[in-house]
Amino acid sequence: MRLFDAHNHLQDNRFPDDTASMLAECTEAGLVRMVVNGTRESDWDMVAQLAGQHPQVIPSFGLHPWFVPERSTDWLSRLEQLLDAWPSAVGEIGLDRWKPGLPYDEQEEVFLAQLSLAARRYLPVSIHCLKSWGRLLELLRENRTPDRGFLLHSYGGPAEMVEPLAKLGAYFGFPGYFAHERKKRQHEVFRRVPADRLLIETDAPDQTLPENRVTHPLGQGLNHPANIAAVYEAAAEALGQAPESLAEQAEENFLRFFGE
Repeated sequence: MRLFDAHNHLQDNRFPDDTASMLAECTEAGLVRMVVNGTRESDWDMVAQLAGQHPQVIPSFGLHPWFVPERSTDWLSRLEQLLDAWPSAVGEIGLDRWKPGLPYDEQEEVFLAQLSLAARRYLPVSIHCLKSWGRLLELLRENRTPDRGFLLHSYGGPAEMVEPLAKLGAYFGFPGYFAHERKKRQHEVFRRVPADRLLIETDAPDQTLPENRVTHPLGQGLNHPANIAAVYEAAAEALGQAPESLAEQAEENFLRFFGE
């Protein structure tokens, strides 16, 4: 099967230094393309470097809500310059009322600036949302969104929001973390996701699978992107689908959203 990882952070410094070996393991596992998401100004250059060195990597550049307070005065112009060089994707961006001590002030301003940038440039965008689903829906309804749609990374919102979000252009990312027993509620939510809006993601090095499903352990609770096949298997089980048909649909969705 041809596998596609819609969201990870290969640039994370918690990974081993031997990126080439890690990517060789990904290829062996069947992973064809991966979207590597920058989250702050200090890691954008590394994301671009990975894309330049490894054809599997689709780079995505964004300012994550956790790093809004530390942004520079020219962050947006720098982001635009990177997208001039790498017109591939925007993200990870979003809203977060979950992280303790994180100020919400200015999150919406930064989120909307990046959403507008993606819409103007006809680029896909990856959105993080925690404890802000109602407000996110309001903002998406009130503002222009990319014609290509937007990915709700590791969708953890309520089931009743799937339909209105899908009508606005949402894709929904299923991570391996949802294979944990305590996340079974999300299986029912994802059964409401339209087949043509489902994407699979590792979010590596985070959101690890249950230990008995991990095929490529890294230690210290880290998630290897080569665990993507196990994520596909978990998603197929959760949705009651054959792995092969899920993989075919996920490939079609990935290529439609992110491009060939």
